[in-house]
Amino acid sequence: MTRLRPPRALLLAIFLMAALAHLTLAGAQNLSKPVVTTPQVRAELMAHAPQGVPLGATESAAAGQPVWVGLQFTHQPHWHTYWKNSGDSGLPTTLEWTLPPGVMAGDIAWPIPKKIPIGNLANYGYEGTVLLPVPLIITPDFKPPLTGRTLDIKLKAAWLVCRQECIPEDGEFSIQLPLQGSTALHGAAFDAAIKANPAPLKTASGSTAAIDGQRLQFTVRGLPPALHGKTLDFFPETPEVIETAAELGKGWTQAWQGTAWTASIPLSAQRTGSPAVMPVVLARGSEGYRAEVPVTGTWPAVAAPAGVSPALEAALKANAAGGSGAAAAPMAATGASLGLIAALLGALLGGLILNLMPCVFPVLAIKVVGFTQHADDTRAHRVSAMAYTAGVVTSFLALGALLLALREAGESLGWGFQLQNPWVVAALATLFTVIGLNLAGLFEFGQFVPSPVANLQAEHPVVDSFLTGMLAVAVASPCSAPFMGASLGFAVGLPAGQALAVFAAIGLGLALPYLVAGFVPAVARVLPRPGAWMCTFRRLMAFPMFATVVWLVWVLGQQTGIDGVSALLALLVSAAFVLWTLTLHGRARAVFAALSIAIFGLLAMSVGPNIAKFTAPSPATATPGRWQPWAPGKVDQLLASGQPVFVDFTAAWCVTCQYNKKTTLANAAVLADFDAKRVQLLHADWTRRDPAITAALAQLGRNGVPVYVLYQAGRAPVVLSEILGVDEIRAALAPL
Repeated sequence: MTRLRPPRALLLAIFLMAALAHLTLAGAQNLSKPVVTTPQVRAELMAHAPQGVPLGATESAAAGQPVWVGLQFTHQPHWHTYWKNSGDSGLPTTLEWTLPPGVMAGDIAWPIPKKIPIGNLANYGYEGTVLLPVPLIITPDFKPPLTGRTLDIKLKAAWLVCRQECIPEDGEFSIQLPLQGSTALHGAAFDAAIKANPAPLKTASGSTAAIDGQRLQFTVRGLPPALHGKTLDFFPETPEVIETAAELGKGWTQAWQGTAWTASIPLSAQRTGSPAVMPVVLARGSEGYRAEVPVTGTWPAVAAPAGVSPALEAALKANAAGGSGAAAAPMAATGASLGLIAALLGALLGGLILNLMPCVFPVLAIKVVGFTQHADDTRAHRVSAMAYTAGVVTSFLALGALLLALREAGESLGWGFQLQNPWVVAALATLFTVIGLNLAGLFEFGQFVPSPVANLQAEHPVVDSFLTGMLAVAVASPCSAPFMGASLGFAVGLPAGQALAVFAAIGLGLALPYLVAGFVPAVARVLPRPGAWMCTFRRLMAFPMFATVVWLVWVLGQQTGIDGVSALLALLVSAAFVLWTLTLHGRARAVFAALSIAIFGLLAMSVGPNIAKFTAPSPATATPGRWQPWAPGKVDQLLASGQPVFVDFTAAWCVTCQYNKKTTLANAAVLADFDAKRVQLLHADWTRRDPAITAALAQLGRNGVPVYVLYQAGRAPVVLSEILGVDEIRAALAPL
């Protein structure tokens, strides 16, 4: 029997993967493109052209032959998205269309929203199922494609979905409208949505909004007789003008004077605008009308733009003047109190301490193995140490430059941002799994890679050490924030050259022990001599790798839930199977390798996307009712009620955060003090990207987690040490 050669096996694997991909994607194209589903909403792009797409249309053709598209949200219970004016918080949905030349999209025909009270705030938005319809304008410039018979429509949408917590989401959609024939499958939904769009008041002359001190006195005329004498819902399109949370009969009133609807509505204490005309919507049930009401009178002075609260500003000034105590200086002081030299020294010391962190230990195990392999080679030690240092410093500079560039471009990112991406977490887990399997002896890289690549380590140890330094930075950077929070916060506000010097100092501190070891012969002399024990030691070093994989899988679980973790574990097992099959010989290698690669490809296509599907954040509490999720403005609300607040800025990938959570923050005496002082505990989870938390950290002069802040009304906030101690937190609580 002719032996099946490895190249033929590889071709078989590629064929199987291609076939599976074709079957999977062919079935998915028609099902998934118009729909994006998250744990909070199901969003679907719909179209409605009951008379077909008008070809050779004039500007008025759309009125006679309507063509509508729209994004429909089906919310899970208690979740909501927002109207064009979201109210006291939230963001309206945005739609970005990609259409053929000659086709234009109009504005969203916003249906009438509902008022959604949340504590002391109120928002305008939608619950249940809502369709946001958009008219398409087919201009005479539209030229149907010569070969195609469809009108291709693509949409990028972004929305904020909230319950008590808020989650920014987005999606890409595409549908095709036939150029010959009609599309009316969703006609009922579009008819209802268009009907719920408030109609313009054509006879609203004489309507006014008169400024009366801190109130607006509305008079709206021209409403249809069927509404006369009825209580109406009021929705202003202009945000941040009126007191949204004011209740009818308490904060504001309405009445009828003949055929004119009148209302007295308080202005917002945080008003930021002084419009000359206020578009408003008046509605009763699904019937609504829109009026553009001119404003008369002189607006009172607007509130100062929202920024740093007076208490926080006082805290920053106090820290800049004297810091928060000798025990925390210089690294526990705010960035404003640090000079460049202090920041560099703090960064260098923090880099040194990183060598003791659990997340860095597996990479250090690789270096230890390398040291033992060259115990008698002084030159090899020095070359390896310099290359490792170059890899570490270069990687920290690259990460710092990327962070500064993204922040300059408007992104809200902080230190450790790479582990906020589930794909990065999954890639690191895969890398450490492969390294662990290699150390455990399952395979050798030289068994299934070309000999020039297999000999790379032997021929180019400098490259090997450099790449090991890069790997160390990939897992070490999130752990660096606890030891140099002030230095990092200070660095992002410096000119680029000085900021990069701080990042380089962190890298130098991380690599310094190995740089010294490479150039000090005394260190080499204490290393054990090479021998048979090295094989056992190498296999022992596999277990720190697998322990790091456990941590990374747990981090991914905080981001994407059980589905993401299950997908990653399935892919890791499949990857291990592929590696094992490549160690076989003869016909078994060909058959099993092709099968294992095909299985891996199928899993990657079917369950792989679950790795990046964010789930709703889990409650932050270890004790039900004690911890609540942090939200912008929540601290001020609690302080206004006279309640002290303690905020834990944390992340699942922050090892120090988890240590503090399991020790100091779980200490019985500390919890008893929190309860005795009636301190409300808030948990700001930065495991995923959260621009609001990033901004809050920046206001505190920080750029990473953990950060612990104690607030009390009328006093400056207290920023505690990153390595939190029981005595420190109890001392901070004592004066309350």
